[in-house]
Amino acid sequence: MPLRWQEVALPLITITLLIVLKYIPLTDHLPLSRAAGVVAFGYAAFLALRLVQPEEAVTVDGGWAELRPSMVEYFACYGAAALAAILLFAVIIMGHAADTTQLIATYIAVILLAAGSLGIGIAGLFTQTRWDHRNVTHRNAMGRETRLEWTEVRSVRPNWRGITITGTSGHITFSQFHAGAAQLAKHAATRARRNSESAAKAFAT
Repeated sequence: MPLRWQEVALPLITITLLIVLKYIPLTDHLPLSRAAGVVAFGYAAFLALRLVQPEEAVTVDGGWAELRPSMVEYFACYGAAALAAILLFAVIIMGHAADTTQLIATYIAVILLAAGSLGIGIAGLFTQTRWDHRNVTHRNAMGRETRLEWTEVRSVRPNWRGITITGTSGHITFSQFHAGAAQLAKHAATRARRNSESAAKAFAT
């Protein structure tokens, strides 16, 4: 699946913000250059893993095709959690020697990284999305299952959470970073187009 504009804009905005903060007197003594380097390294790793993201879903018993988390999601989730733990450990060990601004900035970074790791885990790693020739199902991290018949699919649209398949009885959102996400998005778009054509013909008659 090709890169979306959000995947390019977010790291660029983050690095630009860190560079701007470097020239503000209140934050110029913080290790913002190192932070920008970490962001750049992480984005390079993200692009490398994105290139090897599988385009095809995994076939399971009963004729189902199933999405699986990709290395991009594992890297983002566990990498963010590990970095948050390292920063928190550094604050605990060296907190007495750091100034107030550094402590506040580090705590904010820890909270953002931990929240990001938790969000990726809930939205990507601990969900299940699969489909067969009749319907598509999605089970979220809490165990709630949503099922859509292919005959009721009306649209497929990307959004900030991933890709959403909308039907007459509900909608299913899955991560664009899942292995096989491109295959499911293409299949759902084909079904939506066929349903639209069938509805138009039925209305015309």
